[in-house]
Parts: sequence; C-alpha cells; structure tokens
Amino acid sequence: MMQGVSRESFRAAADRLDSYATSAPAADIATTGDELLSVADVLRRQPRLRRALSDPGRSGQDRAELIRSLLTGKVGDETLELASTLAGGGWSAASELLDATERLGVEALLASADRADDLSDVEDELFRFGQVVDGSPELSGALSDVVAPPAQRAELVKALLDGKAKPVTLRLVEVALGGFGGRSFQSALSRMVEMSAERRDRQVAYVTVAAPLSDDEERRLGTKLSQLYGRDVSVKQTVDPQVLGGMSVLVGSDLYDGTVLRRLNDTRKALSQR
Repeated sequence: MMQGVSRESFRAAADRLDSYATSAPAADIATTGDELLSVADVLRRQPRLRRALSDPGRSGQDRAELIRSLLTGKVGDETLELASTLAGGGWSAASELLDATERLGVEALLASADRADDLSDVEDELFRFGQVVDGSPELSGALSDVVAPPAQRAELVKALLDGKAKPVTLRLVEVALGGFGGRSFQSALSRMVEMSAERRDRQVAYVTVAAPLSDDEERRLGTKLSQLYGRDVSVKQTVDPQVLGGMSVLVGSDLYDGTVLRRLNDTRKALSQR
C-alpha cells in the first residue's frame, strides 16, 4: 500500500484522470488505460528507467520531461499528461511508481466502463469469473501457473470470456493474470472487484451461504449492511454447501461468521478443552 508522498502523487494523477473521464468518450478512456498499462510494462522491464523517474535527487520537472521525451509520439496526449504527472510527483520507492502507473491504468479502464454505464456489469463479471476459477482446480491451476507464458494464459481467458463478458472485463482479467500489484491471480481479481465498487461509491460484502439467497433476501441484507457502514454495499454471494447453514459476511477486515459449520467447530473446540 502506498504511503505518504507516494499516495499524494498518485492522488494528483487520479484526480486528473477523473476530470478527463467526466467528458471523454468511453473508448478514448479505455485507450488511455491500455496505454498506461503499456507504460507500466516498460517500467517493469527497465528498472534503471524506473529508478531515474522516481529519483528524489532529480527535480519533478526533470523527471516529467524525461518521461515526455520517451513517450511523445507513442501515446495519446492524455496518457502523456498522466504519465508526466506521475513521474513529476514524489515517490518513496521506485516500485511505488510502477504500482501507481499500473493502478492508474486499471482505474482508467474502470472509468471507461463507468462512462459507458457498464461498470456494474464489469464488477459482477469479474466476481463471477473468480467464482468459476475457484470452482475448478484445473482452471485455477492453468491460470495461476506463472511458468506458462502470459500470452498462452491470456488466450485461454479469451476463449472463455470472448463474447460473454464486456471487453473491459476481459482486459482486466488479462491484467490480473500478470499479477496486478504483485498479487496472485485470484487476489488481483478480488482487488479489481473492490476498485469497481469503490468507483461506484460502494463497499463490497462477500457473503458465503449454504444455499443461494433469494433476490429479496440479498436486497434486505444489502440494506442492513448499508445502514451499518453508512454507505451503499455491493453484496457478492458465494454458495458453499460445506457451511451447512447460516451465513458468513466479510466486509473489509470485518468478519461476521454465523454459519452452522463455525458453531459446530466452536462446540468441538470447547468440548476438547474439557
């Protein structure tokens, strides 16, 4: 997680992106996102450049001019401005500049979905795909295999999602395959779900139940959680028969476990201590 000066530098670029995204066409915003992710790939492959662009011994203007000289004519004007805003900021470590560039690219893709009124669908598609992967050890192993070429894993994802999910969803899953922010594939997908919810000013509640909640039950649960947390809550439901009954709700670091399985385990633990 970015701290101090790095967080402030990222916020300046993110604010610029948000301002741009309020009026730009969705397709243009998506292009900006792809270009920022390409810049992040360059930074990942070139540690010397990464260090030069985050060197506190150089002025922010000097670092901004350096990235401009490298990118002018290769990316769009908005990408150029966002990249130079990032490079001109202060960074606690070179790795944080890389993480910020990648994150800004993802934020741009989410902003493009928001502009196209597709963000809720993208959020749900990312979550559902994560559930599909969780439910198939073979698929999970294939997509999480860092030894396999990324292009090969991306082709598998394309075969599974092409025509069945929004283009932004497909692109984000490809980014997750690369270990977005140094995360595992599944963790990267979860983070993207949360970023989608945050852009809609919502918090995610991961709910695990033995049998599916009805639409009305899910709606009532969402309302109660929204009242508890003081903001809208996006309920993401996972069905796991092994919990036997009741439900488990995870919101951020808060876990409310009212499952039958948990109660049985507590009972077993209490009996074993007698």
